[in-house]
Amino acid sequence: MRRPGLAEFPDCVTARGTRHLHDLAAVARAGGRAVMLYVVQRTDCTAMRLAADIDPAYSAAATAAHAAGVEMIAHGTEIAVEGVRLATPLPAEI
Repeated sequence: MRRPGLAEFPDCVTARGTRHLHDLAAVARAGGRAVMLYVVQRTDCTAMRLAADIDPAYSAAATAAHAAGVEMIAHGTEIAVEGVRLATPLPAEI
């Protein structure tokens, strides 16, 4: 974590993730519902943002997808011995 309380994605270049965003943007432009869900598997984060300095292409694709109508949602998790559960929604800075 580079800044306390802030989850960042991606943590490395992800051409696959960029392709997924292009696909989601195409769905949204065609009138369908498209959602990008970021699951933060840390319990010490209160927000999520894109790490544009790590992968500028992913950041640009996410910004374009959001502009095309893709919903960007981030959720924290509750982690226990029994498993990991989706928890509190987190603000997503796109």
